[in-house]
This record gives sequence, C-alpha cells and structure tokens, in this order.
Amino acid sequence: MNLIQEFSKGIWKENAVFKLLLGMCPVLAVTTSAENGLGMGLATTFVLVCSNIVVALLRKLIPSKVRIPAFIIVIATFVTVVQLSMEAWVYGLYQALGIFIPLIVVNCLILGRAEAFASKNPVLRSVFDGLGMGLGFTLALFILGSVREIFGSGAILGFNLFGTGYQPMLLMILPPGAFITLGLLLAAMNKYEAR
Repeated sequence: MNLIQEFSKGIWKENAVFKLLLGMCPVLAVTTSAENGLGMGLATTFVLVCSNIVVALLRKLIPSKVRIPAFIIVIATFVTVVQLSMEAWVYGLYQALGIFIPLIVVNCLILGRAEAFASKNPVLRSVFDGLGMGLGFTLALFILGSVREIFGSGAILGFNLFGTGYQPMLLMILPPGAFITLGLLLAAMNKYEAR
C-alpha cells in the first residue's frame, strides 16, 4: 500500500468513528459544537501522529512484555503537551473539553494504531497512517458537532444561520442528541455505501 492509500484509508474506508466506532466517549461527549469537535479532533490528531512517530522509531527497542505500558507513557507525554498548550493558548476550548483532554491517553484509536500499525511499520508510513486516521477522526467530530450545533442552536462556529425566530432543538446539544445524530449519520453513510 502506498503512502497516499495509507493516508486516505483513515478518512473514509477505516474512519475511526463512522466505520470502526472507536473513541466513542469523546465523540459523544464533546461534540456539542463544531468548534469543540474540531478542537478535540486536532488534539487527538497531534497525539496520534507524534506517538506513531516515537513508537515507530522505538519499535525494535521496546521489549514485547512492556510494549503496552511503554506506548501509554509515550501517548501520555504528548497528551500532557496538548493539555498544557491548550490551557495556555486556547483556554476557552480547554475549559469546554475539560476532562476529555486527559482521556485522550486511553483513547482506543491512539493505542490501537500504536499497537497495530506503528509498532510494525517504519516512521514515514506511521506518520501517514496517523495523519489519515487523525484527520478522519477530526472530520467525523466536526461533522457531528456541526449537525448538533446547527439544530441545537441555529448557528455554526458563531454564525447565526436561521435568524432570531429559530426555535432551537435543545435535545440536539444534550447527550441523547449525540446518540441520535450519530445514529442518523451512520444510517445515511450505510445507505450511501449500499447504493
């Protein structure tokens, strides 16, 4: 598989949210708005790419008995970098994402890619895999957050779409709205692929 295929598989064919249903905790919890979805997706992408690089570089040096704990330490290091950076430069987003930033450490997408891909492949392939999977995850969170924000508040990214007379569907920004929106998006994608 060439590098372009390695990158593109994470966008659609093996999308972590829409195809593999991985990382559902942040997917359902933080996607109350497009901005939150984008922020969490980009933070996860950064951690995924950086941890893939380090794991690929050290793959022959890490003994198999301590492989998973070593991967978690690598991932936790980059999550700490993300958390401190967000707290310093985008404090509002940091507060909105809250506890879900440190939970990136145990996101099964990141640990799964470290174990299944980066530990078995060279650095360049691991970078492209991380970028593709991360951007696919970001895209999924952004779409889910956008749909929920549009119907839940009548706006997206701070832009009012329907004017002052719009009656928001508050259910969409509540936890059940995440399940409903994800289910409808999955149904639409399955219908599209079945054509």
